[in-house]
Amino acid sequence: MNQIKHRVAIVGGGISGLAAAHQLSRSDASLEITVFEASDRLGGVLQTEQTDGFCIELGPDSVLSRMPLAVNLFRDIGLSDQLINTNSSHPGVDVVCRGRLERLPDGLAVMAPQRIWPMVTTPILSWRGKVRLAAERLIPRRHGSDDESLAAFACRRLGREAFQRLVQPLAGGIYMGDPEQLSINATFPQFVEMESKYGSLIKAARAGAKTLRAAAPRTKPPNPAAGGPEYSLFVAPRHGLGSAIDALASELGRCDVRTNHQVLSLSRRDNGWAMQIKQTESRETRREEYSSVILAVPAHHAGSILRTTDPELSQALNEIPYAGCVVVNLAYDRDAFPGEPDNFGFLVPHVEQRPVLACTFSSVKYAGRAPEGKVLLRAFLGGACREEVMQWSDETIVQTVQDELRQLMQVNKPPLFSRIKRWHRAMPQCVLGHAQRVQGIEQLAAKHPRLELAGNAYHGVGIPHCIRSGQQAAERVLASKWSGFAQVS
Repeated sequence: MNQIKHRVAIVGGGISGLAAAHQLSRSDASLEITVFEASDRLGGVLQTEQTDGFCIELGPDSVLSRMPLAVNLFRDIGLSDQLINTNSSHPGVDVVCRGRLERLPDGLAVMAPQRIWPMVTTPILSWRGKVRLAAERLIPRRHGSDDESLAAFACRRLGREAFQRLVQPLAGGIYMGDPEQLSINATFPQFVEMESKYGSLIKAARAGAKTLRAAAPRTKPPNPAAGGPEYSLFVAPRHGLGSAIDALASELGRCDVRTNHQVLSLSRRDNGWAMQIKQTESRETRREEYSSVILAVPAHHAGSILRTTDPELSQALNEIPYAGCVVVNLAYDRDAFPGEPDNFGFLVPHVEQRPVLACTFSSVKYAGRAPEGKVLLRAFLGGACREEVMQWSDETIVQTVQDELRQLMQVNKPPLFSRIKRWHRAMPQCVLGHAQRVQGIEQLAAKHPRLELAGNAYHGVGIPHCIRSGQQAAERVLASKWSGFAQVS
């Protein structure tokens, strides 16, 4: 007698794919769920290493608490009591300005100043730049729906100097992209909405400050009665984001999770999909059939998998550009610094023409990232505007970061150790026309029943965006479960 089963394949074991698997497994116990990951580990860019008392993040180090999808997922997998806030005693970020570190003005939300006096007193802007910034209130709102670059939007509203010195380093640290190419509608649509509603980013920011303060209590832990503190803007698991991946994977006990398994291609079958799969260690290939498939991999990987199934969709996916970056962790004795780092790090505007894009003081930002008497830093290089850095040798990269720390912070001693991670084609670039491009991709994908796309290439690059993407793909699979299914004997 045949037993009807609905088999779901999730291709990609990053946070998007794992979030999809978690959503499916807790929603429907009858599903047979298989997760395929081409590498030897889960988590994608979320990687944490523990070395000699240092907690080393090789990818992202935080999640945004005000977009609570990540916090809620961590709660569901039992990590609520492991979430820690950023260090409130040493807040703030510096910006490199004409070769010196200067404090970023308080109350600046990327390009929406909530407080005027810090903008008046900052040495980062000239008086001409400050006057132009203040005149933002007088700039007429833009009409029309044509896409606009991040650079064009910021220069039009705030002036070129404020864009180059303040907006670009803040936005660049998120997308590792070229602001002349990035779409404002795809990267920061909230500022487009602020201009449309208020006619001024300054007016909108000040009007919204009370709303943000009123909304802050919503970021408390799920059970405030338990006495837990409110979350800071960014939070992280005590033992790094890799611990969240471990906890999430342990929740998928009934799922078949296969690392070192690469999905080569998909082909349509009457009752679902046939997948060609290669075991990367033995290089053995085999064919398996599934009722539904979620492709939670980078867009160009999804395009490769769909090359023969749908060449048009494959080409559209391959047209989403990507940039790479290099993350360098360096450990020091505290006495290597003439003055102890007292904030979260520094940003480097492109106009400074320096090789390092940003530096995070990990052991200041979060407790427990380094042993007593030690300092842990993370430097970032590369991005869409400095792609040649990806080809530099390890020695050149470490020496470059050391040179920057010596010039900017007078750090003359060598690090105790360094850890370099190259992320090739890891950051999708939401360039002009991105929203229309994604809409076209989704229309093409909709022609294929029970095929879903998830990941950071479509509707946001942050960890909460990736979780939402995976969960929404899972919900669509559940909604379409009985529109057709495979019968397995």
